[in-house]
Amino acid sequence: MRLLIAEDDPLLADGLKRTLEANGFAVDHAPDGNSADHMASSQTYDLIILDLGLPGLDGFSVLKRLRRRAGGSSTTPVLVLTARTGLDDRVKGLNLGADDYLPKPFALPELEARVRALVRRGKFGASPQLQHGRLRFDTIGRRASVDDQPLELSAREVSMLETLLLSVGRVVSKEQLAEQLTGWGEVVGTNAIEVYIHRLRKKLETAGISVRTVRGLGYLLEKPGSGS
Repeated sequence: MRLLIAEDDPLLADGLKRTLEANGFAVDHAPDGNSADHMASSQTYDLIILDLGLPGLDGFSVLKRLRRRAGGSSTTPVLVLTARTGLDDRVKGLNLGADDYLPKPFALPELEARVRALVRRGKFGASPQLQHGRLRFDTIGRRASVDDQPLELSAREVSMLETLLLSVGRVVSKEQLAEQLTGWGEVVGTNAIEVYIHRLRKKLETAGISVRTVRGLGYLLEKPGSGS
């Protein structure tokens, strides 16, 4: 899952970025409205955390441009952060297409919960669970289990598994996997992707789940019972 944080306070942005990356998200940071608008138009995000008081373009303008982009078809969830407590600002943000609203100061656990809820709603609909044979993946807690026994995965393995589960029966390229693991300007080489896949594949073997290499294209999480 890839997130964008548009926040001009460097300490707050760094804290949010570290917290969300520790939860397995790939996170980009935009320090001003112009950067946020550029990044949102250049990259697909699963969620945008948007401060209203950005320098340059303010958050309202970034949100308005996001919702108007691609003929108004942008459905990227947006969580608005703001020190403004007035009802008018809150109503304006929601009317422009914000999905949730969190006033500053806030507790990190609450922000994490809201982020997980918005991502789940955007990606998985009402159900917070993904089932694949004997494997169950909790999209809220970002935990995997096999026959109700916890499956120990690193943060990056969780992100790769999530990406593959969302594309069951379809090939996922190494480039697509890398996008879910890295922030803006970061690079994960193909060798690193192969190492992560190897580790994940070994852990999924106990559940009878196969991640097949499709030479020259990427990786395929096969449907349960399809064989290898």
